[in-house]
Amino acid sequence: MEGIMQNWLENWTNAKFCDVANLILGAFLFVSPWIFGFDAGTVSQNANITGIAIAILAIAALAAFAVWEEWLNLIVGLWALVSPWVLGFQGTTAMTVHVIIGAAVAILAAIELWMMSQIPPRLTTGR
Repeated sequence: MEGIMQNWLENWTNAKFCDVANLILGAFLFVSPWIFGFDAGTVSQNANITGIAIAILAIAALAAFAVWEEWLNLIVGLWALVSPWVLGFQGTTAMTVHVIIGAAVAILAAIELWMMSQIPPRLTTGR
């Protein structure tokens, strides 16, 4: 059993952990209108649609990684980050949730894009 877990962990990359985190963040954004009691309408719809988009992109990245998924995740994360000002719900709990989740998703996507630019990884010379 230990060997199976070791192989499983070795197959997981940091990028996959970022995708799982994005999946959780997207799901949380999706359910946040019910948890925090956002106003019905634009604010709740934005949370639902943006959360679904983040979660779907994370699932797609987990299923078959592609660079475009990370770029879209970065864009959707940035949208969640700026949407309170664009849609006019600044100064609310909904704003706080959108900004925190949007920043986290955008940062995770940027980290994944950076990790991809480092492939092949830099090798250090061992003596």
